Amino acid sequence: MAEKEESSAAGGGREEELKKELQSVVKKIVDEDNYGTEITLKAISILSDLSDTVLTKKFRCPISGEIMGDPVVLSSGLTYDRPSIQKWLNEGNLTCPQSKEVLSHTILTPNCLVRKLISSWCKGHGVAVPRSHQDTNGEIITEFDRLYFNSLVTEMFSSLTDRKEAAKELRRLTTAAPSYRAVFFEFTDPISRLIGPLLEGSVDSDPELQEDLITTFMNLLVDCDNMKVVADHPDAIPLLIKSVEFGTIETRKNAAVALSMLSSDNDRRLMIGNAGAPMPLFQLLREGHPIAMKEAASAILNQCVEYSNKEKFIELGAVKVLLEKIREGKLVDELINLVAQLSTHPKAVNELSELDTVHCLLGIIRETESERTKENCVAILYNVCLNDVGLLKVIWTEGIEHQTLAKLVDTGTARAKRKATALATKIGKLFPTVL
Repeated sequence: MAEKEESSAAGGGREEELKKELQSVVKKIVDEDNYGTEITLKAISILSDLSDTVLTKKFRCPISGEIMGDPVVLSSGLTYDRPSIQKWLNEGNLTCPQSKEVLSHTILTPNCLVRKLISSWCKGHGVAVPRSHQDTNGEIITEFDRLYFNSLVTEMFSSLTDRKEAAKELRRLTTAAPSYRAVFFEFTDPISRLIGPLLEGSVDSDPELQEDLITTFMNLLVDCDNMKVVADHPDAIPLLIKSVEFGTIETRKNAAVALSMLSSDNDRRLMIGNAGAPMPLFQLLREGHPIAMKEAASAILNQCVEYSNKEKFIELGAVKVLLEKIREGKLVDELINLVAQLSTHPKAVNELSELDTVHCLLGIIRETESERTKENCVAILYNVCLNDVGLLKVIWTEGIEHQTLAKLVDTGTARAKRKATALATKIGKLFPTVL
């Protein structure tokens, strides 16, 4: 961490130095009529250096301070390099290193966009792209390992006993060794071979085999390069959707995680939504099984970045079910986050425009210690109440006793302060008592 702090300090100092230099040059351009080509080129050069400095800072892992080779998103929404954050988690830490937020889960989702940006930047600047297919312990897959892994995939065409043994080993290897995930698609038609046994009859005809193969599938998606190949296979997404609906609870949970990973891309979100994923994911969430509900909520959240998917979940009754579970105290932080996502849709606003809902959200803001949850609650109130005088009066009345909104204006996150301030300003114009 000390190296990281030194790197950050150096990067910050360089950035401030360039800003001051740019400010001086721009002032000359503004103040002088005949500033000439040389000073213009100097301004362009400084801007280019500043851009590189800012980008490299964003591409560095907050833990190691190094440019990320395998950027992943933590449940807090922040991005880290996989080896660094995995080490942090392996040490027993259950909070986000930067935000200090308690993690809702420890699944690491590949940040494919950041990885592409880093790769593009490195190539453009003649910098070696950081390795991303190497195990955190430094082990690299050998040719013998490749042959062994390929033989396991080939066993999917053997007897049921052989299939089940091979499936367990594939699950173990792709869970424990990132190198195997990286080379899986070097083989001939690997997806068809892997999922073939699940397409022969009912997807859950052998629950144990299904669980091992779907978990292997989920593990493979940890590698960004595998996502497009999976999404392009005609049977992959339909199989995952069926496995959210039918199978052991572990199978259904892992299928939901796989769909959540695939939903990192806009086109795939739309594809998955149109393929029928909303109903099984919603059903999994509604059932409320402790180990699966959280992953269903995460998958739905990723799906709802696509506006048409958001409407599908609202029409299924997601808002009502989410509010019920929030009032029961189940996964409040995660489900409030999902309600905030849905609340940008007019149909959700109509369902959320109830006095009890407003009181519930204000109560959560007062009671929770999570700044992110407070932020999401006030975002929902902003979307629902800003143009509803009746609901604004509810907030105004509540503010006389508890000052909930006023406290958020003073102590909330930047986004929470903006939303709370907008509501307080509107209320201040409508009612005489200042929050």
